[in-house]
Amino acid sequence: MVIAMACSSGKPEKKGFQVSSITENEKGEKVVGLPIDSLELETTPRGVLLTRHAKHRLTPIFKISYNKKGQPYSGSTYFHRSWRYKYPDGNNWNENYLPGFSAAFGPDLVNVSHYDTESNDQNEFFDRPVLIKTLYYPAYSMDTLNYQPVKRDFYMVSVYDKDTNRDGFINVKDLRRLYHFDLDGTRQGHLVPTNYSVMSSLYDSGNDYMYIYARLDQNANGQMEVEEPTHVFWIDLKDPERRGMFYQPQ
Repeated sequence: MVIAMACSSGKPEKKGFQVSSITENEKGEKVVGLPIDSLELETTPRGVLLTRHAKHRLTPIFKISYNKKGQPYSGSTYFHRSWRYKYPDGNNWNENYLPGFSAAFGPDLVNVSHYDTESNDQNEFFDRPVLIKTLYYPAYSMDTLNYQPVKRDFYMVSVYDKDTNRDGFINVKDLRRLYHFDLDGTRQGHLVPTNYSVMSSLYDSGNDYMYIYARLDQNANGQMEVEEPTHVFWIDLKDPERRGMFYQPQ
């Protein structure tokens, strides 16, 4: 059975945040200059995410913004739910986005902090602010897939982490990446090559695969354009090191 889903329906702030200096030339045209040496955003933690593994806990980190009155505000965590109201026999996803995975998102989510309750060690997924679209983490509930218990042991993060189109900002106009992290919050690599921008996904419950639709940045300008080709990648959620190309235009 294949179940359709998008990687996220959250709406991060379109402007994102500035990462390079921007000036105007004599014609009044914007000129993007050097990267900002020390990118320091005001941030705040919002809640704690319980994973299936008791020693591993996550804290979403949000950027603090200010309204016109100078009052601070920040985003908050929301969760994707499965649209299916009835599962086939032997399947109980407890309304999670994927069996064994919860999926969190929120506007201006810029990092994730990992905490080990046994060692009391804390570390962040990214060494600088990014714009996170969706965080997939091992669900706290006891899910089943085809009569078997499902217990994930890794994280996936869909993210805008680089000013790929060189406009001075990290925002939704840049290429969207998909990363793989281990349970300790250590980055293991890209699940989709970096010259693609992730668009959406499908889940195949028969194989426990995720199919990722991604657009190739064919002209290398760092942004997704409708005339560029869409490819499909597969990821084995039992072992994310097993992955490859599922479809490419001939």
